[in-house]
Amino acid sequence: MSSKGDCGIHGSCKRRKLYWRVFACVLAIIILILLIILIIWLVLRPTKPRFYLQDVTVQQFNLSSPNLLSSSIQITISSRNPNDNVGIYYDRLDSFIFYKNQQITLATSLPTGYQGHNDITMWSPYLEGSMVPIAPYLCDAIQQDESAGLLLLYIKIDGRLRWKVGSWISGHYHIYVNCPALLTFGNGKANGYSPSLKFNQISTCSVDV
Repeated sequence: MSSKGDCGIHGSCKRRKLYWRVFACVLAIIILILLIILIIWLVLRPTKPRFYLQDVTVQQFNLSSPNLLSSSIQITISSRNPNDNVGIYYDRLDSFIFYKNQQITLATSLPTGYQGHNDITMWSPYLEGSMVPIAPYLCDAIQQDESAGLLLLYIKIDGRLRWKVGSWISGHYHIYVNCPALLTFGNGKANGYSPSLKFNQISTCSVDV
């Protein structure tokens, strides 16, 4: 008996055709949905948020032997959503301070939530590190910076966000913010033993999403 006859007897050919039609329909629907999302995305063109370092207040920045750094620094940082039709959900934002590629404070979580169109959000956390071990060359670098009268720190934020367009909410995206903070050493001590440090001006941060 031929294979065609077997196919007709068992109905396998019909079932196979039905499966392929169902698969093709499901695939077409998925492609259509993805195409609609892509068109909406291209039309709206969401822009990554903009961050600005508004102020840095150094309450403690003290070196002790052997190679230990204690710091307590309050920062004021703002974020603006520049989009007219796209909202932003900040799901996690961890902030910390770096000096010459070494983290010198513990991570501090910033309040999260929804940021509407063209809205501005501000945070003023304390970033602190107690007796943090640092490399010996960093101790020398801090002393050299103090002699020069300038200290460059980097306030960084690492987190996750989601975009919101109408009722549609995207998956998670990683956000990384880097803000340079140029400080000048003043005369005397801020609290008896820490050097007096002053923040010069508002700093624009780089943002990667």
